[in-house]
Amino acid sequence: PKNDMSDPKRLKKELPKIIKKMTPEDRILFVGTSLMPWDADIKSMCQCYQKVILIPRPDYASRYLLFKELILRNGGRLTPTLDLSSLAKISDGYTPGHIIGAVKHVLTERRVQQLHRKPLTALEFVTPLARIDPIYKEEEEQFKAFYDKTTMGKKRQQLLKGDEE
Repeated sequence: PKNDMSDPKRLKKELPKIIKKMTPEDRILFVGTSLMPWDADIKSMCQCYQKVILIPRPDYASRYLLFKELILRNGGRLTPTLDLSSLAKISDGYTPGHIIGAVKHVLTERRVQQLHRKPLTALEFVTPLARIDPIYKEEEEQFKAFYDKTTMGKKRQQLLKGDEE
């Protein structure tokens, strides 16, 4: 229906109109996210958004630090029974949001109170992660291919070509 407010296609016409009415003094930042940006009209998107940023999947070291910091911030303790290295390895393909969700799922108030009797193990984080579909290499390649078609992606490609010469 034409009056469906949840239809993302309505933004294609409305968003450019709204943005054109704004001035730099308005100090508004528009942020858009998408699970499938390649389904969008790239030209229209680049007209609305000045910058398109691809946030890659975290690497091993980033996932290791992320688990370490999140566990400590959520009341957990690092002990020899908690193998962060294995956690970082098995969480390849998961986004930081997935990892945050898994840590919060495991470190409930009740579980934090039990830490002095029963230390954390890496196995406790496997079940929450297993319930989430990771970002597979093929999907990441789709994101990269999409990004390469955007204005920012084309500028990046030009800069990379300039460095090679």
